[in-house]
Amino acid sequence: MSKRTGSASNGAAPKTSVTDEPSYNKQKDLLSSTKGHFSLLKALHMADYITELNGFCGIMSVFSSLRYCLGDPTEKTNLYIALAFLPFGLFFDFMDGRVARWRKKSSMMGQELDSLADLISFGLAPACVAFSIGLRTTVDHILLAVFVLCGLTRLARFNVTANSGVIPKDASGKASYFEGTPIPTTLGIDALMAWWVSEGWVLDQVPGGVWLQGTALEVHPVVALFVVHGCLMCSKSLHVPKP
Repeated sequence: MSKRTGSASNGAAPKTSVTDEPSYNKQKDLLSSTKGHFSLLKALHMADYITELNGFCGIMSVFSSLRYCLGDPTEKTNLYIALAFLPFGLFFDFMDGRVARWRKKSSMMGQELDSLADLISFGLAPACVAFSIGLRTTVDHILLAVFVLCGLTRLARFNVTANSGVIPKDASGKASYFEGTPIPTTLGIDALMAWWVSEGWVLDQVPGGVWLQGTALEVHPVVALFVVHGCLMCSKSLHVPKP
């Protein structure tokens, strides 16, 4: 989850570069304009297009998971494709912030795009992969939904606190830590699911089996990994140092 906007240092006045302000005003003018064709596309910065590629990877991962569900369950190619798109999402998530700093062009729209793309690639897409490999009971669905909502809430909190001065910052204006685990850390669960797929531990072979089978509370215990990770993302007391 890259930092895409300017920031204040420990409550001091926000640092706005000469390059950033005209860029922001131009984007704001284009977005509020009622005339002209393709004004939205013109308003996007290069970093914003890279962020869109992050969202593209997440969407394609979701579609690949759906394609697996519609096809032969013994043919796992679409599952591998669904999982392979997610590290590429992380790559673009890393690059958009680098490009924004390099070009000295950042905006509120870029920050919102970044969070929405992250929610797709590191929240919704992993939940869809989990569904595809076999977490398909009603309780599984509810708990996977809780995981995605935790990611949604964590990203919303990040957007609110990014420029509020609540989190201590260094001399350059960079926040010293994350509140809760960043949502891209979901890739750890993605790697675990990739291992399960490679071992053939999918559908009725999901590790941990099924608890309360045949009842309304039927659940796969491994779904707890998503619940725990969701709680860690929303944690206020857990401070993860920024690299």
